[in-house]
Parts: sequence; structure tokens; C-alpha cells
Amino acid sequence: MLDIRLIRERPDYVKEQLRKLFEPTEIIDEILELDRRRREILTELEALRAERNAESKAIGRTRDPEERQRRIEHVRQINARIEELEPQLAEVEAQLQDKMLRVPNLPHESVPVAPDPAQNPVVKEWGEKRQFDFQPKPHWELGQELGIIDFERGVKIAGSRFFVLKGLGALLNRALIQWMLDFHIEKHGYLEVYPPFMVRGYCLVGTGNLPKFGENLFRDIEEDYWWIPTAEVPVTNLYRDEIIDGDLLPIYHVAYTPCFRREKVSAGRDVRGIKRLYQFDKVELVKFVKPETSMEELKRLIRDAEEVAEALNIPYRRVQMVTGDLSFTAAVKYDIEMYAPAMDEWLEVSSCSNFMDFQARRANIRFRRQPGARPEYVHTLNGSGLALPRTMIAIMENYQQEDGSIVIPEVLRPYMKGIDRITKENALYGHRVP
Repeated sequence: MLDIRLIRERPDYVKEQLRKLFEPTEIIDEILELDRRRREILTELEALRAERNAESKAIGRTRDPEERQRRIEHVRQINARIEELEPQLAEVEAQLQDKMLRVPNLPHESVPVAPDPAQNPVVKEWGEKRQFDFQPKPHWELGQELGIIDFERGVKIAGSRFFVLKGLGALLNRALIQWMLDFHIEKHGYLEVYPPFMVRGYCLVGTGNLPKFGENLFRDIEEDYWWIPTAEVPVTNLYRDEIIDGDLLPIYHVAYTPCFRREKVSAGRDVRGIKRLYQFDKVELVKFVKPETSMEELKRLIRDAEEVAEALNIPYRRVQMVTGDLSFTAAVKYDIEMYAPAMDEWLEVSSCSNFMDFQARRANIRFRRQPGARPEYVHTLNGSGLALPRTMIAIMENYQQEDGSIVIPEVLRPYMKGIDRITKENALYGHRVP
């Protein structure tokens, strides 16, 4: 959420920034009018309440019956006007709050201005694309032939955009999660949290998912429970409505959760395999930092994600989002994309964002630099470290062998019971045929 004072004092600047995002600006005029009306009603209400208090005191001191009756009648008139204005104020405040929640974050000055995601600049590329002396297979063929991915049974039990992992496929998924958690805890100093996978609606308001993107979320129709689209939601809201001791900042958290989203399914290759799903696993990184450090913290966050790809020895690139491709909440955002050679695609496995104070205002997360100091809003950041199953796709396609087996990246082998390769013979690890 933006600061209402910024909109009041610099409306032309805010509109200019929205135009950089290729967003309509009419909402700013609507907010200003609602804010004017709110302050107008509030001023009248405060004056009426003060007058009522003064008249009530005067009634107690008045001995003349006619004068006393006149003052009592005047208080009745004041009360009637107050009763008329209070619901008006509540309605205007609700409308103003709704409009404020629908204004996107403003872009950081470093973000290139362009309307099209195709114009996102690639700012870094790491690793050599593997050269195959055979025709590489896409992950959906590899997974089915090895028996570690079962698409048909996933659809049978849950419908399209679901799948089942079996044997070493399930173990590889679990190994990636455990290894990435350990990697960020031990190497990068994050504190692990294991949050609920369902939250109240106000938590999604805090992170910017509601009210604008409710159609992309799954919810319980009986109660105010929402399945999380990312661990960012519960982890960010750990500190909602709190004032944090400034000496505790920065706070780094890492969390594993499943994620639930109504993905927009594209035609063509997006319907194949495990690239775009309604449910997927992710290891998420969330930071709470002081405002003056947040851009430096973003650099570190990006490197924390990139080092996962480097440790897996998978080619990746870093892409900066132009203004037209920024998320609703991000002031600046970079994507980390791993290369999948059989698909010949760069797959986004992490989006690293600095939200500045946008989420903190919505969730009311503040800190004090010292005891007694005025509370300030923290800056929040998050990025995946990394997202599954796209990381699994990259491993399967980059590490495949001509015989259809998949070599396990060395860093994962301790988490894979020492197994160094998935083959047709061992793929259903642990299975016993009677």
C-alpha cells in the first residue's frame, strides 16, 4: 500500500509512476476525492462531538428550565446529525481503503521502462549449455519411461494439472527440499519456519494477493481460510501488527510449503509435463530489513537463489523485469531461470523481489531503531530458493543419459541414500513385488 500522504502531496508524481507501469491513473483522482470527502465528514463529526460534549456539560449547569430544554433539544439534533454522518464516514473509509489496496507498488528508479516482458533484459548468464550426442528427451518422457512420474493417475484422482511422483522421483523431490533448506540455513544464515498452509484472508491482503487477485486463489467456502499461493504469505504475516526491535533486523526466514494457485494454462507446450500446476512445492526465502539496506539485501537474496543453481551445476540466467512486467507488489524484481535443454526453454525457478514498505504498510509491520523512537515500516523481500518441480525438470533434462537414466547431482546424493543414478532397475526404490 502506498502512503496516502504521498498521494495527497505528489499526485502528479504517483500518476507518472503508474504510467511507467502502464497502469490507469484515474484511481488516484478517485482516491483524492474519497480522501477529501473523508476528511470533510471527519472534521464535521469531530466538531459536532466537541459541541455535544460542551452542551452536555452546560445542561448540567443550567438552572433555567426553558434554557435547559432548549439545550437538550439541541443535543438531540446534534446526535441525529452524528448518526447520519457516522455510516457515511464508514462507507467512504471502506471505499477509500478498497481503492488504496488496488494501487500497485511504484517502480524503483533502477527498473527499465518498457511495456512488454519480451523486453526484459538478461543481465547475467551462468554455465555452459550441455551438448548432447543423442536426442535428449523432455522430462515427461523420461519420467514416464522410468516410472517415476505418473500423469494418468494424477489426473484420475485430482484432475488436470496434477501428477503423482513415485519411487526415486518422490525421493528426488524430497531430497531437493531437504537439501535446499539445509543449504540456506547452513550457508546463508536463514532461520527455518514451518508455517500453516492455510491462512486468513487478511494475511493475503497484507502480502498484496487480495483483493485484486482473489480469482487466482483457492479458498474454503465455509470459513475465511485460503490455501497459500506461496510461503511468502504466512511467513510475511508472522510479524503483522508488530513493532520489531531494530537490533533484531535483518531477519531472514526460509520455509518449505506446498503452494496452491489457479494457474492460467496456456496452449501448446505449457500443458505438457510438470511445468505449470495447481499444486507444487517450493522453498521460499523471506527477509525483513531496514529501509536503507533493502537494495543491498536484494543483491544478496538473488545470489542466495543463484548459488542453488550453481551447486546443482545447471545453467541459469538472471532476468530483470521491466516496468510492464513487474508484479503488483514489487518495486524491483529479478527472475532466475534454469535452462531445460530438451524443452529448449528457460524456466523461472525464482522471482526475487524488493517490496520496499508496500507490504509492511498493508500488514502493519514496523520497527524501532532504539527504545522510544518513532516506529518505522520495515522493508520486505522474498524469493524462491528454489521452486519445484521446475528445478526437478532442469535436473532431469540436463542430467539425462542416452540409456534414459538420470544422473543425480553430486550435492543431492547424501539426501538420495547414496544413489547416484535413476535407472529403470532402481527407479521404484523401496518397492517389493510379492
